[in-house]
Amino acid sequence: MKDKDGLLQNAGINTRLSHLGNDPSEYHGFVNPPVVHASTVLFPNAKAMETRAQKYTYGTRGTPTTDALCEAIDALEGSAGTILVPSGLAAVTVPFLAFLSSGDHALIVDSVYTPTRHFCDTMLTRLGVEVEYYDPAIGAGIEQLFKPNTKLVHTEAPGSNTFEMQDIPAIAAIAHKHGAVVAMDNTWATPVYFRPLDFGVDISIHAATKYPAGHSDILMGTVSANAKHWEQLKEANITLGICGAPDDAYQVLRGLRTMGIRLERHNESALAVAKWLEGREEVAKVLHPALPSFKGHDIWKRDFKGASGIFSFVLKADSAEQYKAKAHAFLDALSIFGLGWSWGGFECLAVHVNLNDRRIAKAPEGGPLIRLQIGLEDVADIKADIERGFAASNAV
Repeated sequence: MKDKDGLLQNAGINTRLSHLGNDPSEYHGFVNPPVVHASTVLFPNAKAMETRAQKYTYGTRGTPTTDALCEAIDALEGSAGTILVPSGLAAVTVPFLAFLSSGDHALIVDSVYTPTRHFCDTMLTRLGVEVEYYDPAIGAGIEQLFKPNTKLVHTEAPGSNTFEMQDIPAIAAIAHKHGAVVAMDNTWATPVYFRPLDFGVDISIHAATKYPAGHSDILMGTVSANAKHWEQLKEANITLGICGAPDDAYQVLRGLRTMGIRLERHNESALAVAKWLEGREEVAKVLHPALPSFKGHDIWKRDFKGASGIFSFVLKADSAEQYKAKAHAFLDALSIFGLGWSWGGFECLAVHVNLNDRRIAKAPEGGPLIRLQIGLEDVADIKADIERGFAASNAV
């Protein structure tokens, strides 16, 4: 990309996504980089092997395929370096292990991804790290929770399932004042709609399984660090022996090419469905940061460039005893929506959310919480499917 580097810096997002992380001149003119399968890498002589005096030394430390994806992610994130890991959860746990030690104190947002909480409450606690959960709306008030041994603050905006917004710049400023590392799970927005490092975050985390891959067939996570924290992150990753597979990296790199236009469609369709749901008598509340009625809308509008395709709503129920029955009736009547974990693919998905693990950011009242991933299907068909769900839940 010798002649394109300068141009791409100021180009639009879809232009950048189409050209980042590939240089056809390095591969005989082929548009996409080849998939390099590698464990052993040969050295020309013993001295080169001893000093590791070449770019590639072993498969776990990178290949041209994985490097192409990392370079693309770095360009999107504005990061000093990126590691690839086998899942979105690994993208959270590797930096935790990189920057926390026994005796440290970690502040974790209470609206965190449930498997992240499980890791914190089990393995991280067992390793001697003190874990404390905080209110996602705390903002600069988080300073009251800091201790001399607070070493990491983990953020996630919007929050998992309930989509609480966080004042990331305010939290980051307080954390840095106390010498703590700030990590953020930015899977919902992707670097297309929010660049964490531009807002004071040190470690940006993504489940590339979601929008970067985009087709519900790849598991991968990316972790990007600023210059201050890159070497420590990279060393931890090498020490743990965790790496992304070349075939998966290739597929994610290919997914990036269309991520911008896919996100535009997810954004537009999800917001149309969310606005429609606000007017339905079967709905007690819609949880979507781009809606003016949402509590954290002002922060979303201030910091984010767009919204993705996932949000939740409260299905109205007269009593707690009805919650599960109404939720199951609604979900079982859906045809276009699949019932399955994850999101970010091309298809609509629906899930009945359980928030029993929450300590501060409790589940909204009024009925069961239904999370929707709005895919690339036509909005009219999506609404018709939801109508079928409402008809079934109304019959309970």
